[in-house]
Amino acid sequence: MVNILQSLSKTVHLSLVIAVLLFIGLYFGADGFAFDQYFFSWLFRYLHVLAGIMWIGLLWYLNFVQIPSMPNIPDEQKPAISKVIAPKVLFWFRWAAFATILTGLIVAYLNGYLHESMTLGIGSGGGKNTAIGIGMWLGIIMAYNVWFIIWPNQKKALGIVDASAEEKPIAAKKAMLTSRVNTLLSIPMLLTMVAAQNLY
Repeated sequence: MVNILQSLSKTVHLSLVIAVLLFIGLYFGADGFAFDQYFFSWLFRYLHVLAGIMWIGLLWYLNFVQIPSMPNIPDEQKPAISKVIAPKVLFWFRWAAFATILTGLIVAYLNGYLHESMTLGIGSGGGKNTAIGIGMWLGIIMAYNVWFIIWPNQKKALGIVDASAEEKPIAAKKAMLTSRVNTLLSIPMLLTMVAAQNLY
C-alpha cells in the first residue's frame, strides 16, 4: 500500500478502481438502473463536482496559501514556486475551470433548464432557475477571468512568454487582483449552486 501511496498516478488509479467497484456494487445492489438521460445527468453532475473541487480548491490554495506566503519565502527559493509549482498549478487550474463549465452546461442541458437558467429564470417563475442561473453566470465570469486575464498575465509574470522587466510586475498584479475577484465571486457562486439544488 505504501508503494501505491508514494505515487500520485497509482493513488489516482486506485481511487478510480474503488469508485468503479462502488458504482458496480450500487448498480447490482439496487437491481440495476437504466443508462438513460437520468444516468448521464448523474454522471456529468459527478464530473462537474470533481472538476469544480479541483478548480475552486486550487483557487483557494493560490489565494489562501501561495500568494500570502510569497513575501516570506527567501528570494533564492522563489524560483521553485515560479518555475516548478506555479506552472503546474495553473495547468490544472485552467483546465479544471474549463471542465467545470463544460460539464455544468451539459448537466443543465440534460435536465432541461439550460435556457431558463441562462436567462436567470426571467419568464419562468424564478426560484431554482434564478439561483442556478446566477451561479452559472458567476462561474462563466470566473472561467473567463482564468483563461483570458489570469493565464495570459501569469505567462508574462512567470516568464513562460517574453515580457519586459517592467511588464512582469504589472502582469503579476493583474493576475493576482483577478484571482482575488474570482475568490470574491466563489462563495456566492457556491451558495447559489447549493441553494438551487436544496432550497427549491
